[in-house]
Amino acid sequence: MLLAQISDLHITPPGTLAYGRVDTAAFLARAIDALNALDPRPDAVLVTGDLVDAGGIDEYRHLRSFLDRLHMPWRLLVGNHDDRDHFRAVFADRPELAGDSFVQYAFDAGAVRVIALDTLDPGSGAGRLCAARLAWLEAELEACRDRPVLIGMHHPPIRCGIGFMDDIRLAPEDSRALDALVRRHPNVERIVCGHVHRAISSRFGGTVVWCAPSTAHQVALQLKPDGPEALVMEPPAFGLHLWQADTGLITHCVSVDQGGGPQPF
Repeated sequence: MLLAQISDLHITPPGTLAYGRVDTAAFLARAIDALNALDPRPDAVLVTGDLVDAGGIDEYRHLRSFLDRLHMPWRLLVGNHDDRDHFRAVFADRPELAGDSFVQYAFDAGAVRVIALDTLDPGSGAGRLCAARLAWLEAELEACRDRPVLIGMHHPPIRCGIGFMDDIRLAPEDSRALDALVRRHPNVERIVCGHVHRAISSRFGGTVVWCAPSTAHQVALQLKPDGPEALVMEPPAFGLHLWQADTGLITHCVSVDQGGGPQPF
């Protein structure tokens, strides 16, 4: 099984730039070209939130015009920049929206069961997993104890050391509840997140959390609590999660720009 993960697309209305200077649509187009060129081709692409920049319906329409170019199935999660109602208006035909008010669902990617969580807390940059969402997750985990599981969510349940991002991570009390729940299910191979615009990994809940970089701009690496909020134009990248029965889940971070390669040594 090969699952690609892209995150934090921050698509704006056509002809506009994120933060007045980042052409997120052009970056996404490059990422989609890179995904379509992969050999072997991923079984699916999981998009872990902040699909658009301001939650506008015109942004979602713009986004869809790019996602429809992918040559493999794709699944969407919402982040703090998203709006569930506008998302539903444009993606009403999608299987992600078959459930209740939260954008939560599960699907099979080869031998792996992928469980997608909704951490959006409208009006806040931080994330929540309320009792209803955690109960849904518990039921899903109980139903697949004999399967390897990958959990996808937007907000990481860990501190990453970048002060202003840690201020808007998943709520600490919800992180503690998730930690306790995941520890009861050792078949959870990975929790994959977005939000922090950097490739970051950490132990959590007896498993590993991996955060994906953005397909566009990255968050400046400032490992001090009072570091200013800033972005950098480090190379865009995405995750590839490879499952093999004899090794478990292996995660690669892949640059969108291959720098003229691959070339023989």
